[in-house]
Amino acid sequence: MLARPPIAPLRPFVRLLWAGFTPLESARPGREHVLPTGHMHLALRWGGPPLQLLLPGAAPHGGEAWSPGPAVVGGARAGYYAKQAGTHGWSVGAQFEPGAAGALLRTSAADLAERHIPLADLCGPGAEAELMERLQAQHDPAACLQVLERWLLARMATQVRGLHPAVAAALASLHGGAAVQQAVQASGLSHRHLIARFRDATGLAPKQHARVLRLQLALAGLQTPGRPAAGMAADTGFADQAHFTREFRALTGVTPTDWLRAAPAQRNHVRVG
Repeated sequence: MLARPPIAPLRPFVRLLWAGFTPLESARPGREHVLPTGHMHLALRWGGPPLQLLLPGAAPHGGEAWSPGPAVVGGARAGYYAKQAGTHGWSVGAQFEPGAAGALLRTSAADLAERHIPLADLCGPGAEAELMERLQAQHDPAACLQVLERWLLARMATQVRGLHPAVAAALASLHGGAAVQQAVQASGLSHRHLIARFRDATGLAPKQHARVLRLQLALAGLQTPGRPAAGMAADTGFADQAHFTREFRALTGVTPTDWLRAAPAQRNHVRVG
């Protein structure tokens, strides 16, 4: 899998690009929990099965699954979702920054939150078909990423507006470790008005975003060699170890011990079956 930051003009709205190919003989299908990151994403697949989202309790190959298609936009989520992973074929995608929904997709991130939406529903069937055709003509991941970058640049609004200053201030405050009320104060808006603007840009309310940020801090801590899991609660702002375990399981679908046992190569993608 090739992963890299985008070219400079896209960096205000695109955090990361990825592309890779899994041959049929290397495929290991199974159930995976995808953990919340606070970001939206775009994912495109071909040469194998499309994305299969699994309902709670569904077996990896059972009937309790559905596919939003080969080209999908995933909104920001406050908790995990389950999908079938390890299948063969090509996978190309992008992880978006706050504000990307308006700049690249001409919609509000709040309308995409907690959902997977076919790209054609947002950009039109013609735009999706053109992108998929260009990607399928490529033969290596680097070339696929260049195609995706050109497509995203063409999608960028002519008059691009950055984040509302209040949202930018609140995000900076939360990422600096501040409490939600401090972030509200930093924004200069009322709590109600900030929630509306924050959800429009990110898809989540400030409290939800802070909860996901705390999870990501805990995951980074669990990944640190030699750092004891027992001290993670206090280090990441949880009341006690029981609170940490409950919150971790609510957001990920697994316990911290389960996550450590799974030893995921990518911390936000945990194989559970």
